[in-house]
Amino acid sequence: MTPAAPRAERTEVLVVGGGPVGVFLGALLAHAGVDVIVWERRTAEPAGSRAIGIHPPSLDAFAAIDAAAPVLAEAALVHRGVARSRGRTLGTLSFDRASDTHPYVATLDQHRTERILRERLAAAAPEALRTGVTLTALERSQDHVDAAGTGPDGEPVAVRASFVVGADGARSTVRDLLGIGTTGREYPDRYVMGDFADPEPGSARSAALVDVGPDGVVESFPLPDGRRRYVALVGRGPAADDEVDAVSLAQTIRDRTGAPVDADSCSMLSGFRVRRRAAVRVGVGRVVLIGDAAHEISPIGGQGMNLGWLDAADLAPLLTEGVRTGSAGPWPAYARRRQAAARRAARQAEANMALGGRAVGPTQLGREVLLRTLLRLPSADALARLYAMRWA
Repeated sequence: MTPAAPRAERTEVLVVGGGPVGVFLGALLAHAGVDVIVWERRTAEPAGSRAIGIHPPSLDAFAAIDAAAPVLAEAALVHRGVARSRGRTLGTLSFDRASDTHPYVATLDQHRTERILRERLAAAAPEALRTGVTLTALERSQDHVDAAGTGPDGEPVAVRASFVVGADGARSTVRDLLGIGTTGREYPDRYVMGDFADPEPGSARSAALVDVGPDGVVESFPLPDGRRRYVALVGRGPAADDEVDAVSLAQTIRDRTGAPVDADSCSMLSGFRVRRRAAVRVGVGRVVLIGDAAHEISPIGGQGMNLGWLDAADLAPLLTEGVRTGSAGPWPAYARRRQAAARRAARQAEANMALGGRAVGPTQLGREVLLRTLLRLPSADALARLYAMRWA
Protein backbone atom coordinates (compact mmCIF):
# COMPACT_ATOMS: atom_id res chain seq x y z
CA MET A 1 0.00 0.00 0.00
CA THR A 2 1.31 3.45 -0.92
CA PRO A 3 1.83 5.55 2.22
CA ALA A 4 -0.44 8.56 2.58
CA ALA A 5 1.02 11.91 1.70
CA PRO A 6 2.01 13.94 4.75
CA ARG A 7 -0.36 16.65 5.89
CA ALA A 8 1.01 19.97 4.68
CA GLU A 9 2.34 22.34 7.29
CA ARG A 10 1.15 25.88 6.67
CA THR A 11 3.28 28.99 6.60
CA GLU A 12 3.21 32.41 5.05
CA VAL A 13 6.60 32.22 3.32
CA LEU A 14 8.75 29.19 2.54
CA VAL A 15 12.38 29.99 1.73
CA VAL A 16 14.18 27.18 -0.08
CA GLY A 17 17.89 27.44 0.65
CA GLY A 18 19.38 28.17 4.06
CA GLY A 19 22.68 29.70 2.99
CA PRO A 20 23.59 33.28 3.89
CA VAL A 21 21.03 34.82 1.50
CA GLY A 22 18.10 32.57 2.40
CA VAL A 23 18.72 32.82 6.14
CA PHE A 24 18.98 36.60 5.91
CA LEU A 25 15.63 36.79 4.10
CA GLY A 26 14.11 34.46 6.68
CA ALA A 27 15.40 36.66 9.50
CA LEU A 28 14.07 39.83 7.85
CA LEU A 29 10.63 38.25 7.49
CA ALA A 30 10.59 36.80 11.00
CA HIS A 31 11.58 40.14 12.52
CA ALA A 32 8.69 41.72 10.57
CA GLY A 33 6.26 39.26 12.13
CA VAL A 34 5.86 37.03 9.06
CA ASP A 35 5.50 33.29 9.63
CA VAL A 36 8.47 31.79 7.74
CA ILE A 37 10.06 28.38 7.24
CA VAL A 38 13.53 27.91 5.72
CA TRP A 39 14.41 24.58 4.11
CA GLU A 40 18.12 23.80 3.87
CA ARG A 41 19.39 20.52 2.45
CA ARG A 42 22.66 20.60 4.41
CA THR A 43 22.72 19.15 7.89
CA ALA A 44 26.23 20.23 8.86
CA GLU A 45 26.97 23.55 10.49
CA PRO A 46 28.23 26.26 8.09
CA ALA A 47 31.88 25.81 7.18
CA GLY A 48 34.32 27.29 4.68
CA SER A 49 35.05 30.85 3.69
CA ARG A 50 34.72 31.24 -0.06
CA ALA A 51 33.03 34.64 0.19
CA ILE A 52 34.41 37.21 2.63
CA GLY A 53 33.49 40.76 1.54
CA ILE A 54 30.58 42.59 3.18
CA HIS A 55 29.87 45.93 1.50
CA PRO A 56 28.31 49.02 3.13
CA PRO A 57 24.77 48.53 1.70
CA SER A 58 24.70 45.00 3.13
CA LEU A 59 25.80 46.26 6.54
CA ASP A 60 23.02 48.84 6.39
CA ALA A 61 20.55 46.05 5.58
CA PHE A 62 21.91 43.85 8.40
CA ALA A 63 21.01 46.57 10.88
CA ALA A 64 17.31 45.75 10.39
CA ILE A 65 17.86 42.43 12.20
CA ASP A 66 20.58 43.66 14.59
CA ALA A 67 23.22 41.69 12.70
CA ALA A 68 25.55 44.54 11.72
CA ALA A 69 27.08 44.95 15.19
CA PRO A 70 28.01 41.28 15.74
CA VAL A 71 29.43 41.07 12.20
CA LEU A 72 31.56 44.17 12.73
CA ALA A 73 32.70 42.89 16.13
CA GLU A 74 34.43 39.99 14.36
CA ALA A 75 35.29 41.43 10.95
CA ALA A 76 38.41 43.08 9.62
CA LEU A 77 37.74 46.55 8.21
CA VAL A 78 39.31 47.60 4.92
CA HIS A 79 39.61 51.38 4.68
CA ARG A 80 41.62 51.59 1.46
CA GLY A 81 42.72 49.71 -1.60
CA VAL A 82 46.20 49.92 -3.06
CA ALA A 83 47.02 49.19 -6.70
CA ARG A 84 50.50 47.89 -7.47
CA SER A 85 52.47 46.60 -10.41
CA ARG A 86 56.05 45.41 -10.87
CA GLY A 87 57.04 46.43 -7.35
CA ARG A 88 55.62 49.95 -7.59
CA THR A 89 52.54 51.56 -6.09
CA LEU A 90 50.23 52.96 -8.78
CA GLY A 91 47.75 54.63 -6.45
CA THR A 92 45.48 54.33 -3.45
CA LEU A 93 41.69 54.27 -3.25
CA SER A 94 40.17 55.45 0.04
CA PHE A 95 36.75 54.27 1.23
CA ASP A 96 36.44 57.16 3.72
CA ARG A 97 33.73 58.84 1.63
CA ALA A 98 32.23 55.71 0.11
CA SER A 99 29.46 55.53 2.72
CA ASP A 100 28.07 57.82 5.42
CA THR A 101 27.36 54.87 7.72
CA HIS A 102 30.16 52.41 6.95
CA PRO A 103 33.21 54.04 5.31
CA TYR A 104 34.95 50.73 4.74
CA VAL A 105 34.44 47.21 3.41
CA ALA A 106 34.22 44.51 6.07
CA THR A 107 35.74 41.06 5.61
CA LEU A 108 34.67 37.98 7.53
CA ASP A 109 34.71 34.28 6.73
CA GLN A 110 31.42 33.28 5.13
CA HIS A 111 30.68 30.60 7.70
CA ARG A 112 30.99 33.13 10.53
CA THR A 113 28.65 35.58 8.80
CA GLU A 114 26.20 32.76 8.10
CA ARG A 115 26.21 31.66 11.74
CA ILE A 116 25.47 35.20 12.90
CA LEU A 117 22.54 35.39 10.48
CA ARG A 118 21.29 32.01 11.71
CA GLU A 119 21.43 33.31 15.27
CA ARG A 120 19.33 36.33 14.30
CA LEU A 121 16.78 34.08 12.58
CA ALA A 122 16.65 31.81 15.62
CA ALA A 123 16.13 34.80 17.92
CA ALA A 124 12.97 35.78 16.02
CA ALA A 125 11.72 32.34 14.95
CA PRO A 126 13.44 29.47 16.78
CA GLU A 127 11.84 26.71 14.70
CA ALA A 128 12.08 28.38 11.28
CA LEU A 129 15.28 26.76 9.98
CA ARG A 130 14.78 23.12 8.97
CA THR A 131 18.04 21.44 7.97
CA GLY A 132 18.36 18.23 6.00
CA VAL A 133 15.29 19.02 3.88
CA THR A 134 15.42 18.74 0.09
CA LEU A 135 12.78 20.23 -2.19
CA THR A 136 11.34 17.77 -4.75
CA ALA A 137 8.15 19.37 -6.13
CA LEU A 138 6.20 22.61 -6.38
CA GLU A 139 2.56 23.07 -7.28
CA ARG A 140 1.36 26.63 -7.81
CA SER A 141 -2.20 27.79 -7.19
CA GLN A 142 -3.83 31.20 -7.36
CA ASP A 143 -3.60 31.88 -3.63
CA HIS A 144 -0.88 29.51 -2.40
CA VAL A 145 2.02 27.24 -3.35
CA ASP A 146 2.39 23.61 -2.27
CA ALA A 147 5.96 22.41 -1.76
CA ALA A 148 6.99 18.79 -1.24
CA GLY A 149 10.33 17.45 -0.16
CA THR A 150 12.22 14.84 1.80
CA GLY A 151 13.40 15.25 5.37
CA PRO A 152 16.67 14.29 7.08
CA ASP A 153 15.72 10.58 7.25
CA GLY A 154 14.15 10.44 3.80
CA GLU A 155 10.63 10.96 5.11
CA PRO A 156 8.22 13.03 2.98
CA VAL A 157 7.53 16.58 4.09
CA ALA A 158 5.07 19.14 2.74
CA VAL A 159 4.38 22.85 3.21
CA ARG A 160 1.58 25.05 1.92
CA ALA A 161 2.81 28.65 1.72
CA SER A 162 1.46 31.96 0.52
CA PHE A 163 4.82 32.56 -1.18
CA VAL A 164 7.92 30.50 -1.97
CA VAL A 165 11.37 32.01 -2.45
CA GLY A 166 14.16 30.15 -4.21
CA ALA A 167 17.42 31.07 -2.50
CA ASP A 168 18.96 27.73 -3.38
CA GLY A 169 21.98 28.80 -5.38
CA ALA A 170 23.30 28.57 -8.90
CA ARG A 171 21.93 25.03 -9.40
CA SER A 172 18.52 26.08 -8.11
CA THR A 173 15.93 23.33 -7.83
CA VAL A 174 13.20 25.98 -7.51
CA ARG A 175 14.27 27.53 -10.82
CA ASP A 176 14.34 24.13 -12.51
CA LEU A 177 10.88 23.18 -11.18
CA LEU A 178 9.51 26.46 -12.52
CA GLY A 179 11.05 25.74 -15.92
CA ILE A 180 12.92 29.05 -15.94
CA GLY A 181 15.96 29.04 -18.22
CA THR A 182 19.19 30.99 -17.88
CA THR A 183 21.41 32.98 -20.19
CA GLY A 184 25.10 33.69 -19.84
CA ARG A 185 28.58 32.53 -20.64
CA GLU A 186 31.61 30.75 -19.26
CA TYR A 187 34.96 32.55 -19.03
CA PRO A 188 38.30 30.83 -19.67
CA ASP A 189 40.07 32.43 -16.70
CA ARG A 190 41.15 30.19 -13.84
CA TYR A 191 41.86 31.43 -10.33
CA VAL A 192 43.16 29.97 -7.08
CA MET A 193 42.46 31.52 -3.71
CA GLY A 194 43.87 30.76 -0.31
CA ASP A 195 44.04 32.14 3.22
CA PHE A 196 47.49 32.57 4.78
CA ALA A 197 49.11 34.26 7.74
CA ASP A 198 49.30 37.90 6.70
CA PRO A 199 52.89 38.69 5.62
CA GLU A 200 52.21 42.32 4.73
CA PRO A 201 54.11 44.96 6.73
CA GLY A 202 52.69 47.82 8.79
CA SER A 203 49.75 49.77 7.39
CA ALA A 204 49.40 47.42 4.42
CA ARG A 205 47.78 44.92 6.79
CA SER A 206 44.57 46.95 6.81
CA ALA A 207 44.47 47.48 3.04
CA ALA A 208 43.14 45.54 0.09
CA LEU A 209 46.05 45.04 -2.30
CA VAL A 210 45.67 44.53 -6.03
CA ASP A 211 48.79 43.71 -8.04
CA VAL A 212 48.18 44.01 -11.79
CA GLY A 213 51.59 42.93 -13.00
CA PRO A 214 52.16 41.43 -16.46
CA ASP A 215 51.74 37.81 -15.32
CA GLY A 216 48.18 38.36 -14.06
CA VAL A 217 46.39 39.81 -11.11
CA VAL A 218 46.94 38.92 -7.47
CA GLU A 219 44.32 40.39 -5.14
CA SER A 220 44.54 40.18 -1.38
CA PHE A 221 42.32 41.22 1.51
CA PRO A 222 42.90 41.27 5.26
CA LEU A 223 40.94 38.80 7.36
CA PRO A 224 40.41 38.56 11.12
CA ASP A 225 43.00 36.81 13.29
CA GLY A 226 46.01 38.04 11.34
CA ARG A 227 45.14 36.25 8.10
CA ARG A 228 44.99 37.41 4.48
CA ARG A 229 42.98 36.09 1.54
CA TYR A 230 44.94 35.90 -1.74
CA VAL A 231 43.29 35.40 -5.14
CA ALA A 232 45.53 34.81 -8.17
CA LEU A 233 44.86 34.39 -11.86
CA VAL A 234 46.66 31.17 -12.81
CA GLY A 235 45.72 30.56 -16.42
CA ARG A 236 43.07 30.02 -19.04
CA GLY A 237 41.38 26.91 -20.36
CA PRO A 238 41.38 23.46 -18.67
CA ALA A 239 42.87 23.41 -15.17
CA ALA A 240 46.18 21.74 -14.40
CA ASP A 241 46.23 19.23 -11.54
CA ASP A 242 48.87 21.10 -9.53
CA GLU A 243 47.27 24.54 -9.62
CA VAL A 244 45.18 24.14 -6.45
CA ASP A 245 48.17 23.68 -4.20
CA ALA A 246 49.28 25.84 -1.28
CA VAL A 247 52.96 25.67 -2.21
CA SER A 248 52.29 26.63 -5.84
CA LEU A 249 49.98 29.48 -4.85
CA ALA A 250 52.45 30.81 -2.29
CA GLN A 251 55.20 30.73 -4.91
CA THR A 252 53.00 32.54 -7.43
CA ILE A 253 52.27 35.26 -4.87
CA ARG A 254 55.95 35.64 -4.02
CA ASP A 255 56.99 35.78 -7.67
CA ARG A 256 54.39 38.39 -8.65
CA THR A 257 54.20 40.58 -5.55
CA GLY A 258 57.27 39.86 -3.44
CA ALA A 259 55.09 39.07 -0.40
CA PRO A 260 56.81 36.36 1.71
CA VAL A 261 53.78 34.10 2.02
CA ASP A 262 54.28 31.00 4.18
CA ALA A 263 52.65 28.00 2.46
CA ASP A 264 52.51 26.12 5.77
CA SER A 265 50.15 28.75 7.19
CA CYS A 266 47.46 28.07 4.56
CA SER A 267 44.07 27.50 6.22
CA MET A 268 41.82 27.48 3.12
CA LEU A 269 42.51 26.70 -0.51
CA SER A 270 40.20 26.58 -3.51
CA GLY A 271 40.30 26.86 -7.28
CA PHE A 272 37.49 28.31 -9.33
CA ARG A 273 36.37 29.23 -12.82
CA VAL A 274 34.17 32.19 -13.63
CA ARG A 275 30.79 32.32 -15.27
CA ARG A 276 27.96 34.77 -15.69
CA ARG A 277 24.41 33.47 -15.55
CA ALA A 278 21.01 35.14 -15.21
CA ALA A 279 17.56 33.63 -14.94
CA VAL A 280 15.36 34.85 -17.78
CA ARG A 281 12.65 35.58 -15.19
CA VAL A 282 12.95 36.54 -11.53
CA GLY A 283 9.93 34.39 -10.68
CA VAL A 284 6.49 33.15 -11.56
CA GLY A 285 3.46 34.33 -9.61
CA ARG A 286 3.95 33.52 -5.95
CA VAL A 287 7.42 32.01 -6.45
CA VAL A 288 10.45 34.34 -6.56
CA LEU A 289 14.18 33.75 -7.12
CA ILE A 290 16.94 35.61 -5.28
CA GLY A 291 20.72 35.43 -5.02
CA ASP A 292 22.62 33.00 -7.24
CA ALA A 293 19.35 31.30 -8.18
CA ALA A 294 18.47 34.52 -10.03
CA HIS A 295 21.92 35.71 -11.12
CA GLU A 296 25.46 34.39 -10.87
CA ILE A 297 28.42 36.69 -11.43
CA SER A 298 32.19 36.54 -11.14
CA PRO A 299 33.44 36.48 -7.54
CA ILE A 300 36.18 38.92 -8.56
CA GLY A 301 35.22 42.11 -6.71
CA GLY A 302 33.24 40.29 -4.03
CA GLN A 303 29.77 41.42 -5.10
CA GLY A 304 27.85 38.16 -5.56
CA MET A 305 26.81 37.39 -1.97
CA ASN A 306 26.09 41.06 -1.33
CA LEU A 307 23.88 41.17 -4.40
CA GLY A 308 21.83 38.33 -2.93
CA TRP A 309 21.51 40.07 0.44
CA LEU A 310 20.26 43.20 -1.29
CA ASP A 311 17.75 41.10 -3.26
CA ALA A 312 16.46 39.87 0.09
CA ALA A 313 16.32 43.37 1.59
CA ASP A 314 14.33 44.60 -1.43
CA LEU A 315 11.98 41.60 -1.50
CA ALA A 316 11.19 41.28 2.23
CA PRO A 317 8.86 44.33 2.43
CA LEU A 318 6.99 43.16 -0.68
CA LEU A 319 6.44 39.72 0.80
CA THR A 320 5.39 41.23 4.12
CA GLU A 321 2.85 43.46 2.40
CA GLY A 322 1.66 40.58 0.24
CA VAL A 323 1.06 38.40 3.30
CA ARG A 324 -0.81 41.15 5.13
CA THR A 325 -3.02 42.27 2.23
CA GLY A 326 -3.45 38.96 0.41
CA SER A 327 -1.97 40.40 -2.78
CA ALA A 328 0.33 38.32 -4.97
CA GLY A 329 3.38 38.85 -7.13
CA PRO A 330 5.03 39.10 -9.50
CA TRP A 331 6.31 42.60 -8.79
CA PRO A 332 7.58 43.98 -12.12
CA ALA A 333 9.35 46.98 -10.57
CA TYR A 334 11.21 44.68 -8.17
CA ALA A 335 12.23 42.42 -11.06
CA ARG A 336 13.53 45.38 -13.07
CA ARG A 337 15.51 46.74 -10.12
CA ARG A 338 17.18 43.46 -9.26
CA GLN A 339 17.92 42.47 -12.86
CA ALA A 340 19.45 45.91 -13.48
CA ALA A 341 21.56 45.59 -10.31
CA ALA A 342 22.77 42.15 -11.39
CA ARG A 343 23.72 43.43 -14.85
CA ARG A 344 25.65 46.32 -13.37
CA ALA A 345 27.47 44.07 -10.91
CA ALA A 346 28.34 41.63 -13.69
CA ARG A 347 29.75 44.41 -15.88
CA GLN A 348 31.80 45.71 -12.96
CA ALA A 349 33.16 42.22 -12.28
CA GLU A 350 34.05 41.79 -15.96
CA ALA A 351 35.91 45.11 -15.92
CA ASN A 352 37.86 43.94 -12.86
CA MET A 353 38.74 40.70 -14.65
CA ALA A 354 39.88 42.54 -17.79
CA LEU A 355 42.04 44.88 -15.74
CA GLY A 356 43.73 41.95 -14.05
CA GLY A 357 44.53 39.83 -17.10
CA ARG A 358 47.96 39.04 -18.40
CA ALA A 359 49.57 41.81 -20.42
CA VAL A 360 52.91 42.60 -22.06
CA GLY A 361 54.67 45.64 -23.49
CA PRO A 362 52.46 48.61 -24.40
CA THR A 363 49.34 46.92 -23.05
CA GLN A 364 50.83 46.58 -19.59
CA LEU A 365 52.20 50.14 -19.68
CA GLY A 366 48.81 51.48 -20.77
CA ARG A 367 47.09 49.63 -17.94
CA GLU A 368 49.46 51.12 -15.38
CA VAL A 369 49.02 54.64 -16.77
CA LEU A 370 45.23 54.23 -16.70
CA LEU A 371 45.24 53.14 -13.06
CA ARG A 372 47.61 55.91 -12.00
CA THR A 373 45.35 58.47 -13.67
CA LEU A 374 42.07 57.14 -12.31
CA LEU A 375 43.37 56.94 -8.75
CA ARG A 376 44.68 60.52 -8.82
CA LEU A 377 41.61 62.21 -10.26
CA PRO A 378 38.76 63.64 -8.13
CA SER A 379 36.67 60.83 -9.62
CA ALA A 380 38.52 58.39 -7.33
CA ASP A 381 35.79 58.92 -4.71
CA ALA A 382 33.22 57.81 -7.28
CA LEU A 383 35.33 54.71 -7.96
CA ALA A 384 35.36 53.94 -4.23
CA ARG A 385 31.58 54.25 -4.07
CA LEU A 386 31.29 52.02 -7.15
CA TYR A 387 33.48 49.33 -5.61
CA ALA A 388 31.58 49.60 -2.32
CA MET A 389 28.29 48.99 -4.18
CA ARG A 390 26.70 52.31 -3.16
CA TRP A 391 24.69 52.08 -6.40
CA ALA A 392 23.00 48.83 -5.33
